[in-house]
Amino acid sequence: MLEECGFAMSIYDPIFARQPDVLNRTYDFITCTETAEHFHSPREEFDRLYTLLSPNGWLALMTQWADNEDLSRWAYARDFTHVCFYRQETMAWIATCFEYRLEIPSRNVALFQRPAKSSGDM
Repeated sequence: MLEECGFAMSIYDPIFARQPDVLNRTYDFITCTETAEHFHSPREEFDRLYTLLSPNGWLALMTQWADNEDLSRWAYARDFTHVCFYRQETMAWIATCFEYRLEIPSRNVALFQRPAKSSGDM
């Protein structure tokens, strides 16, 4: 859809679109839609996403939040491929950890903007 609007796109999925070369570039905008709940090593994956973002770049993350869910009854938690769950507070923690600017335009959606220059950049 975005390619049809003239945006250059790269796709990566470890199962369906395994193209490791796309992990060697940086991007102004990354979407992570209904995938973060599959992260077996969330810190490693969020580190990778950070390094893929250009300064001032945006990471758009969408996943079902477990804010007030009874996990034993929540259909989302019964999907055996869903191994990691997030809350709005988790999104704030991720933003703090990576010095992102965080916007939450709606439930289940977090927009993280990488700083132009972080305290760790030289």
